[in-house]
Amino acid sequence: MLLGGQPLKLCDIAAIASGERVRLAPDAIGRMEASRRVVRKAAEERLPVYGINTGFGKLCGVKIPCEDIERLQLNLVRSHACGIGRPLSAGETRAMVALRANTLALGYSGVRPAVAEALCEMLNRGVHPVIPEKGSVGASGDLAPLAHLALCAIGEGEAVYRGERVPGGVALVRAGIEPLKLEAKEGLALLNGTQALTAVGALALWRAHRLAGIADLGGALSLKALLGTPVAFDPRIHAARPHAGQAVVAARLRDLLEESDVAPDRRTAPARVQDAYSLRCMPQVHGAVRGALEFARATVEIESGSATDNPLVFPESGDVLSGGNFHGAPLALGFDTAAIALTTLASITERRIDRLVNPDLNQGLPAFLAAHPGVGSGFMIAHVAAVSLLAESKVLAHPASVDNLPTSGGQEDHVSMGMTAALKLRQIVENGEAIAAIELLTASQALHFRAPFEAGRELGRVLEAVRAIAPPSRDDRPLSRDIEAVAAAVREGRFDEWAMPETLPSPAEVMQ
Repeated sequence: MLLGGQPLKLCDIAAIASGERVRLAPDAIGRMEASRRVVRKAAEERLPVYGINTGFGKLCGVKIPCEDIERLQLNLVRSHACGIGRPLSAGETRAMVALRANTLALGYSGVRPAVAEALCEMLNRGVHPVIPEKGSVGASGDLAPLAHLALCAIGEGEAVYRGERVPGGVALVRAGIEPLKLEAKEGLALLNGTQALTAVGALALWRAHRLAGIADLGGALSLKALLGTPVAFDPRIHAARPHAGQAVVAARLRDLLEESDVAPDRRTAPARVQDAYSLRCMPQVHGAVRGALEFARATVEIESGSATDNPLVFPESGDVLSGGNFHGAPLALGFDTAAIALTTLASITERRIDRLVNPDLNQGLPAFLAAHPGVGSGFMIAHVAAVSLLAESKVLAHPASVDNLPTSGGQEDHVSMGMTAALKLRQIVENGEAIAAIELLTASQALHFRAPFEAGRELGRVLEAVRAIAPPSRDDRPLSRDIEAVAAAVREGRFDEWAMPETLPSPAEVMQ
């Protein structure tokens, strides 16, 4: 994949995270060289320019002698490498490195092309910096995480190379990469930006879009197991309230439920005129979740092709301007919105799980879906596990973006907490995947008791995929491994054919 400063789609970021090779786009080199000439000129003329020949943050009034400019950049990287906690995953690290190279390729950062090319080589040769996940407040960008990235690029810090955690310099030597020697502004250009929180949040959002589709699958299975009616998905209803996500989900549910029915002699209760909200309102709730995820996705894709460091260099005029593009507020708000939406999705999913296992609500199914209720407890505690995960997600859904603690002696007096928002989102997605797995398993078990069941073409294949991982329970067994296995299958994309179908109609097509 070419990196030339262009906006990257979530699927592009996910592909790089999964190992796709990258290289600097040829047209980026000219832009970078032009901005680099401006930086060199500023350094030679000795006029005070932030980050080139001054200190940083509250120390911006300290003028740096010419002979200390390179030392200034080196000290910046070393002093800012204050990350805490477990390292980012390999995929998150790869996404972060690629995003940093892509923003440098825009030509506003004043660095040599060799800096971005070194980052591309690290990706292509499998040198993954060890980057602790905590320590960023999302302004002036992700300083601590990006410092750990830069530390590895100059041959210090640590990296994972071919599965082994080694000193950064050792990893570069083994991979045949020359360590960078930082020149004026290059340390600052590597540190100033939102690429850590963007990487973590982007990959969480990629999983979240899949999770939204999985909820439609689980909901369709639950509707049939609970002898629900598809009347609420009639396109005329959704044309009367034309929210795009709502219309798309209603169309998806109609497709899933086509040719699907429970045999009349297995219907243990009369047909209802209308269902409970957790079934009837799936288009409205699932659709609103999709809308929130689209807002966050659009924000990430704009950010992926944006210049987010400070100061920015404008070669046409020769100006070097200080601003605040490193502030993570747009992303923090997007990730907090997604976190709230996914917690709402998990909440409605949990309500359907309860209806499946609760003998007061499950339309004549065995209590807790046990083959022998009383002797067996069936899926009783699977529901408890879903409630536990939902409770945790509700706590994590509190927005990080409303918080603020000034840093850097009051110079950086309003920060975004964007990395906190991204990390919370990642955990909420993981919880949501497990809750979705519990619904798939529970609904499949319920339909086992409705046999013979005409699943229809699409829903039948979904049911087969679930049962291939975890066959119906004919007696109590530990369900933990089943839940983990189905959640892993969700993460691996084994349900994508139905959860993220390429032929899904656009909102405009649905509304016609």
